[in-house]
Amino acid sequence: MSSIVVSNNGKVAIVTGASQGIGAGLARAYRERGYAVIAAARSIGTSEDPGVVTVEGDIADPDTAQRIVDAAVERFGRIDTLINNAGIYIGKPFTDYTLEDFNALIAVNLAGFFHMTTRAIKQMLDQGRGHVVNVSTTLVEQADSGQPAALSVLTKGGLVAVTKSLAIEYASRGLRVNAVSLGVIKTPVHDASSYAGMAALHPIGRVGEIEDVVGGVLYLESAPFVTGEILHIDGGQSAGH
Repeated sequence: MSSIVVSNNGKVAIVTGASQGIGAGLARAYRERGYAVIAAARSIGTSEDPGVVTVEGDIADPDTAQRIVDAAVERFGRIDTLINNAGIYIGKPFTDYTLEDFNALIAVNLAGFFHMTTRAIKQMLDQGRGHVVNVSTTLVEQADSGQPAALSVLTKGGLVAVTKSLAIEYASRGLRVNAVSLGVIKTPVHDASSYAGMAALHPIGRVGEIEDVVGGVLYLESAPFVTGEILHIDGGQSAGH
């Protein structure tokens, strides 16, 4: 299939977990910046916008990751940015976790990252430029006894570690790798009635909005001298209490 450029700047972004919440907000924001967007999720409808291609599937399956990358390259000819937003969270006391919980978290949060990122980076290296943003949680560094989530933190903490590793590995080859570390963000994942209580977890006194995350990711996108950064969008949680 020949490449079709429909964006103003010729750039292409892949956003995983793009059907709702943060992912949908990021896909919309990149499109508004003139990027063509590959919006991927387990369940996602088609888009009438010729600059948006949707891909349905589970990133824990390497075939899904390949279809996402193929869609970007075959339709638009390149990949400039990969946002590894798709992930799952299971919070419970450590000894209550099951093998099924463990396997699910590893499959999506780590294997899914691997399947997507290895494929995207290969394309970016051919281009000589690219940017990867990983989505993590501030619980990696600021554990909360009221929110036990050891296995979720184990997997999301892996994304923080690999962000720095990949940033250094590819810094001399035109690729940047950054991460955002989030506090509680208002998304469909949470019960709206819980926000008042969760606001107290954040020194700034409120939970985050999707626009807060979008602003942080777009800053990283616009900062060519920034790589290996873990940007905390957490209302001050990482600074202390």
